[in-house]
Amino acid sequence: MKYLFLLPLTLQKKILFFWGVLVFVVMSSCKMDVQFSGVEIGYAQNPENHHTNLKDSTLNSGWKSYLPKFSKHQVIHHRYYSLSYNEQAEQAEWVAYELKKSYLKNNDFKRPYFVQDPKVFTQSADWRNYKNSGYDKGHLCPAGDMEFNLEAYNETFFTSNIAPQNREFNGGIWNRLENKVRYWAEKNNGIFVITGGVLTNATRTIGQEKVIVPDYFYKIIFKQDKDNPKIIAFLMPNEKSTKALYDYVVSVDAIEKITGIDFFPQLEDSLEEDLEGNIRLKSWIAH
Repeated sequence: MKYLFLLPLTLQKKILFFWGVLVFVVMSSCKMDVQFSGVEIGYAQNPENHHTNLKDSTLNSGWKSYLPKFSKHQVIHHRYYSLSYNEQAEQAEWVAYELKKSYLKNNDFKRPYFVQDPKVFTQSADWRNYKNSGYDKGHLCPAGDMEFNLEAYNETFFTSNIAPQNREFNGGIWNRLENKVRYWAEKNNGIFVITGGVLTNATRTIGQEKVIVPDYFYKIIFKQDKDNPKIIAFLMPNEKSTKALYDYVVSVDAIEKITGIDFFPQLEDSLEEDLEGNIRLKSWIAH
């Protein structure tokens, strides 16, 4: 393993995956749990399904109770955001986090380098895949949403939290939407956000690891309120746009259909159907 770093990235990942499966078999035979990156986890019976089993009661309360339905991909919980990592696409299919009003700070933290996520069992994509690709390393959970805490800020620079974005899209309408989300977090005293690229039917890739370039990106904003919960969702093409943000508002049902992801499965069925199937701009525009 000493000279592993000299091998091509794809071969490195195959070797690491083999050793990972071997460790899984050994651990399973001993009926042991694995202590991994400071978080106690266990693996599903199928060695290709590396679901994180976070033994923490907070997973079933607060904002983490609104995570999408887990798929076959590895679900990872960082301290301030969670994600589902799609190894084939070499990026997260979704990233979810709470944006509290108190999180809205402007700290002058030093911008770190992008690094691979130590919790991704198969290794997240190397940042070099983006080099000279013509695409930005676009944050999914924005660094600007996590400036309240240095640890939170640095964790947004894991490569599991980025996706290839058109430069003018990333610095243009997507940036405008991120700023709008922060505005809503302040006006609504905190919100819950789910975001990602649409990984189905994408044909473009970049880098040695063939990181998928999404044709569209989505963002879902949910405000939990006992009396008046509300949702707004956006679906945007990965390209330059001068259109108004509200031109890209869609139903959550529409995003579920195009991504295959089941959002908010924990909500009571009638409430879920109402919130996900309808578009109600008035309550958001009023803020």
